[in-house]
Amino acid sequence: MKAVLEERDDVAILKLHGKITIGEGDVMLRKHLDEIVERGFKKIIFDLKDVSYMDSSGVGELVACYTTVTNRDGQLRLTNLKSKIYGLLQLTALITVFQIYDSNEDALQSF
Repeated sequence: MKAVLEERDDVAILKLHGKITIGEGDVMLRKHLDEIVERGFKKIIFDLKDVSYMDSSGVGELVACYTTVTNRDGQLRLTNLKSKIYGLLQLTALITVFQIYDSNEDALQSF
């Protein structure tokens, strides 16, 4: 998994690429989130447009990221989910936990 950070005022947009799976993918996601939180961002968007696959460890890491952000009085949004990942979140009933948007612009306006 690769990630590119884009900053828009007080919002961090983490554009994720590749697979979020057990091992490198979930560890990299945690590392990037920790860096963003340490820099003081409380409004965070995960852009999943280029995420091709996510396993249960990836889903678990999304939940851990959500918990980390909310425990620090922050907000996490997910954008640009492919239908397979959206379906996975529906199957696990996490669709009701995350705030999901069709685009980064929609998520930015929601803050």
